[in-house]
Amino acid sequence: MTLSTKVVRKVSAEEIAAYREVVRSGLAPGDGKASPLHAFVLASPVIDESVGLIGAATADGSPLGRVHLSQEIHVQRAIRADEPVTVALDVVGTRKSGKGVQVAMKVALLGEDGEQFGELVTGAMLVGAVTPDTFGQLPPHPGKGSTAEATVVAQSIARATVTRYAHASGDLNPIHLQDEAAIEAGFANGVIAHGMSVLAVVTEEVIDRFAGGDADRVKSVGARFSAAVTPDTPLEIVLQEDENFVRFSCKTPTGPALKSGWVELR
Repeated sequence: MTLSTKVVRKVSAEEIAAYREVVRSGLAPGDGKASPLHAFVLASPVIDESVGLIGAATADGSPLGRVHLSQEIHVQRAIRADEPVTVALDVVGTRKSGKGVQVAMKVALLGEDGEQFGELVTGAMLVGAVTPDTFGQLPPHPGKGSTAEATVVAQSIARATVTRYAHASGDLNPIHLQDEAAIEAGFANGVIAHGMSVLAVVTEEVIDRFAGGDADRVKSVGARFSAAVTPDTPLEIVLQEDENFVRFSCKTPTGPALKSGWVELR
């Protein structure tokens, strides 16, 4: 069983700009800098391949389902256009559960100079998986609550924005594009927004409200994903500034969508 891989990837200035434009839908034009979440966009194809690395499979050979449980992104600087970036992934642990196998991955991003400038920690549930056996450790999620005064923001993600996000991020899973596919996957109301698009919306609100609109001030972002969000559903975002952190949660009328979230600012 292979537990690590390295791939060299790069993104264009047009891709960086298109992603930032989508995640700022409904907000004023941004500062032209890359979203801190573009680190995940760059790494996501390698993260997707990690299922094959660990030999995860269902008992009857049917396709695996995958649920994004948590995401952390730590960056020293933004993604640079056309820079070859080495994406180095390590599977650090798995844990069997009644629903399948939970997996934790760490990804290091190394620039053209060989220096690491970013790290991602991704948690996912491989629904229905019976292999591999439990090994390693699942890193703790560092989110915590806050008693600071809250700022409450109303947002939503339009159906057209979900489609645009799919193409800008490269995540073309049919559950984000086709009602029939989403319903077949168990989402009764059809198409759902990408969990990372919800996290991106919250991050952009923090950048505007607490970082003077400067995306480079974001040092880290993290959250747990609690439930799917359907297009045009009202989102209530609660932001609490706590020294150099902005703690947040995000909920819909039916319950939490993101919890234990934070944006760390420089």
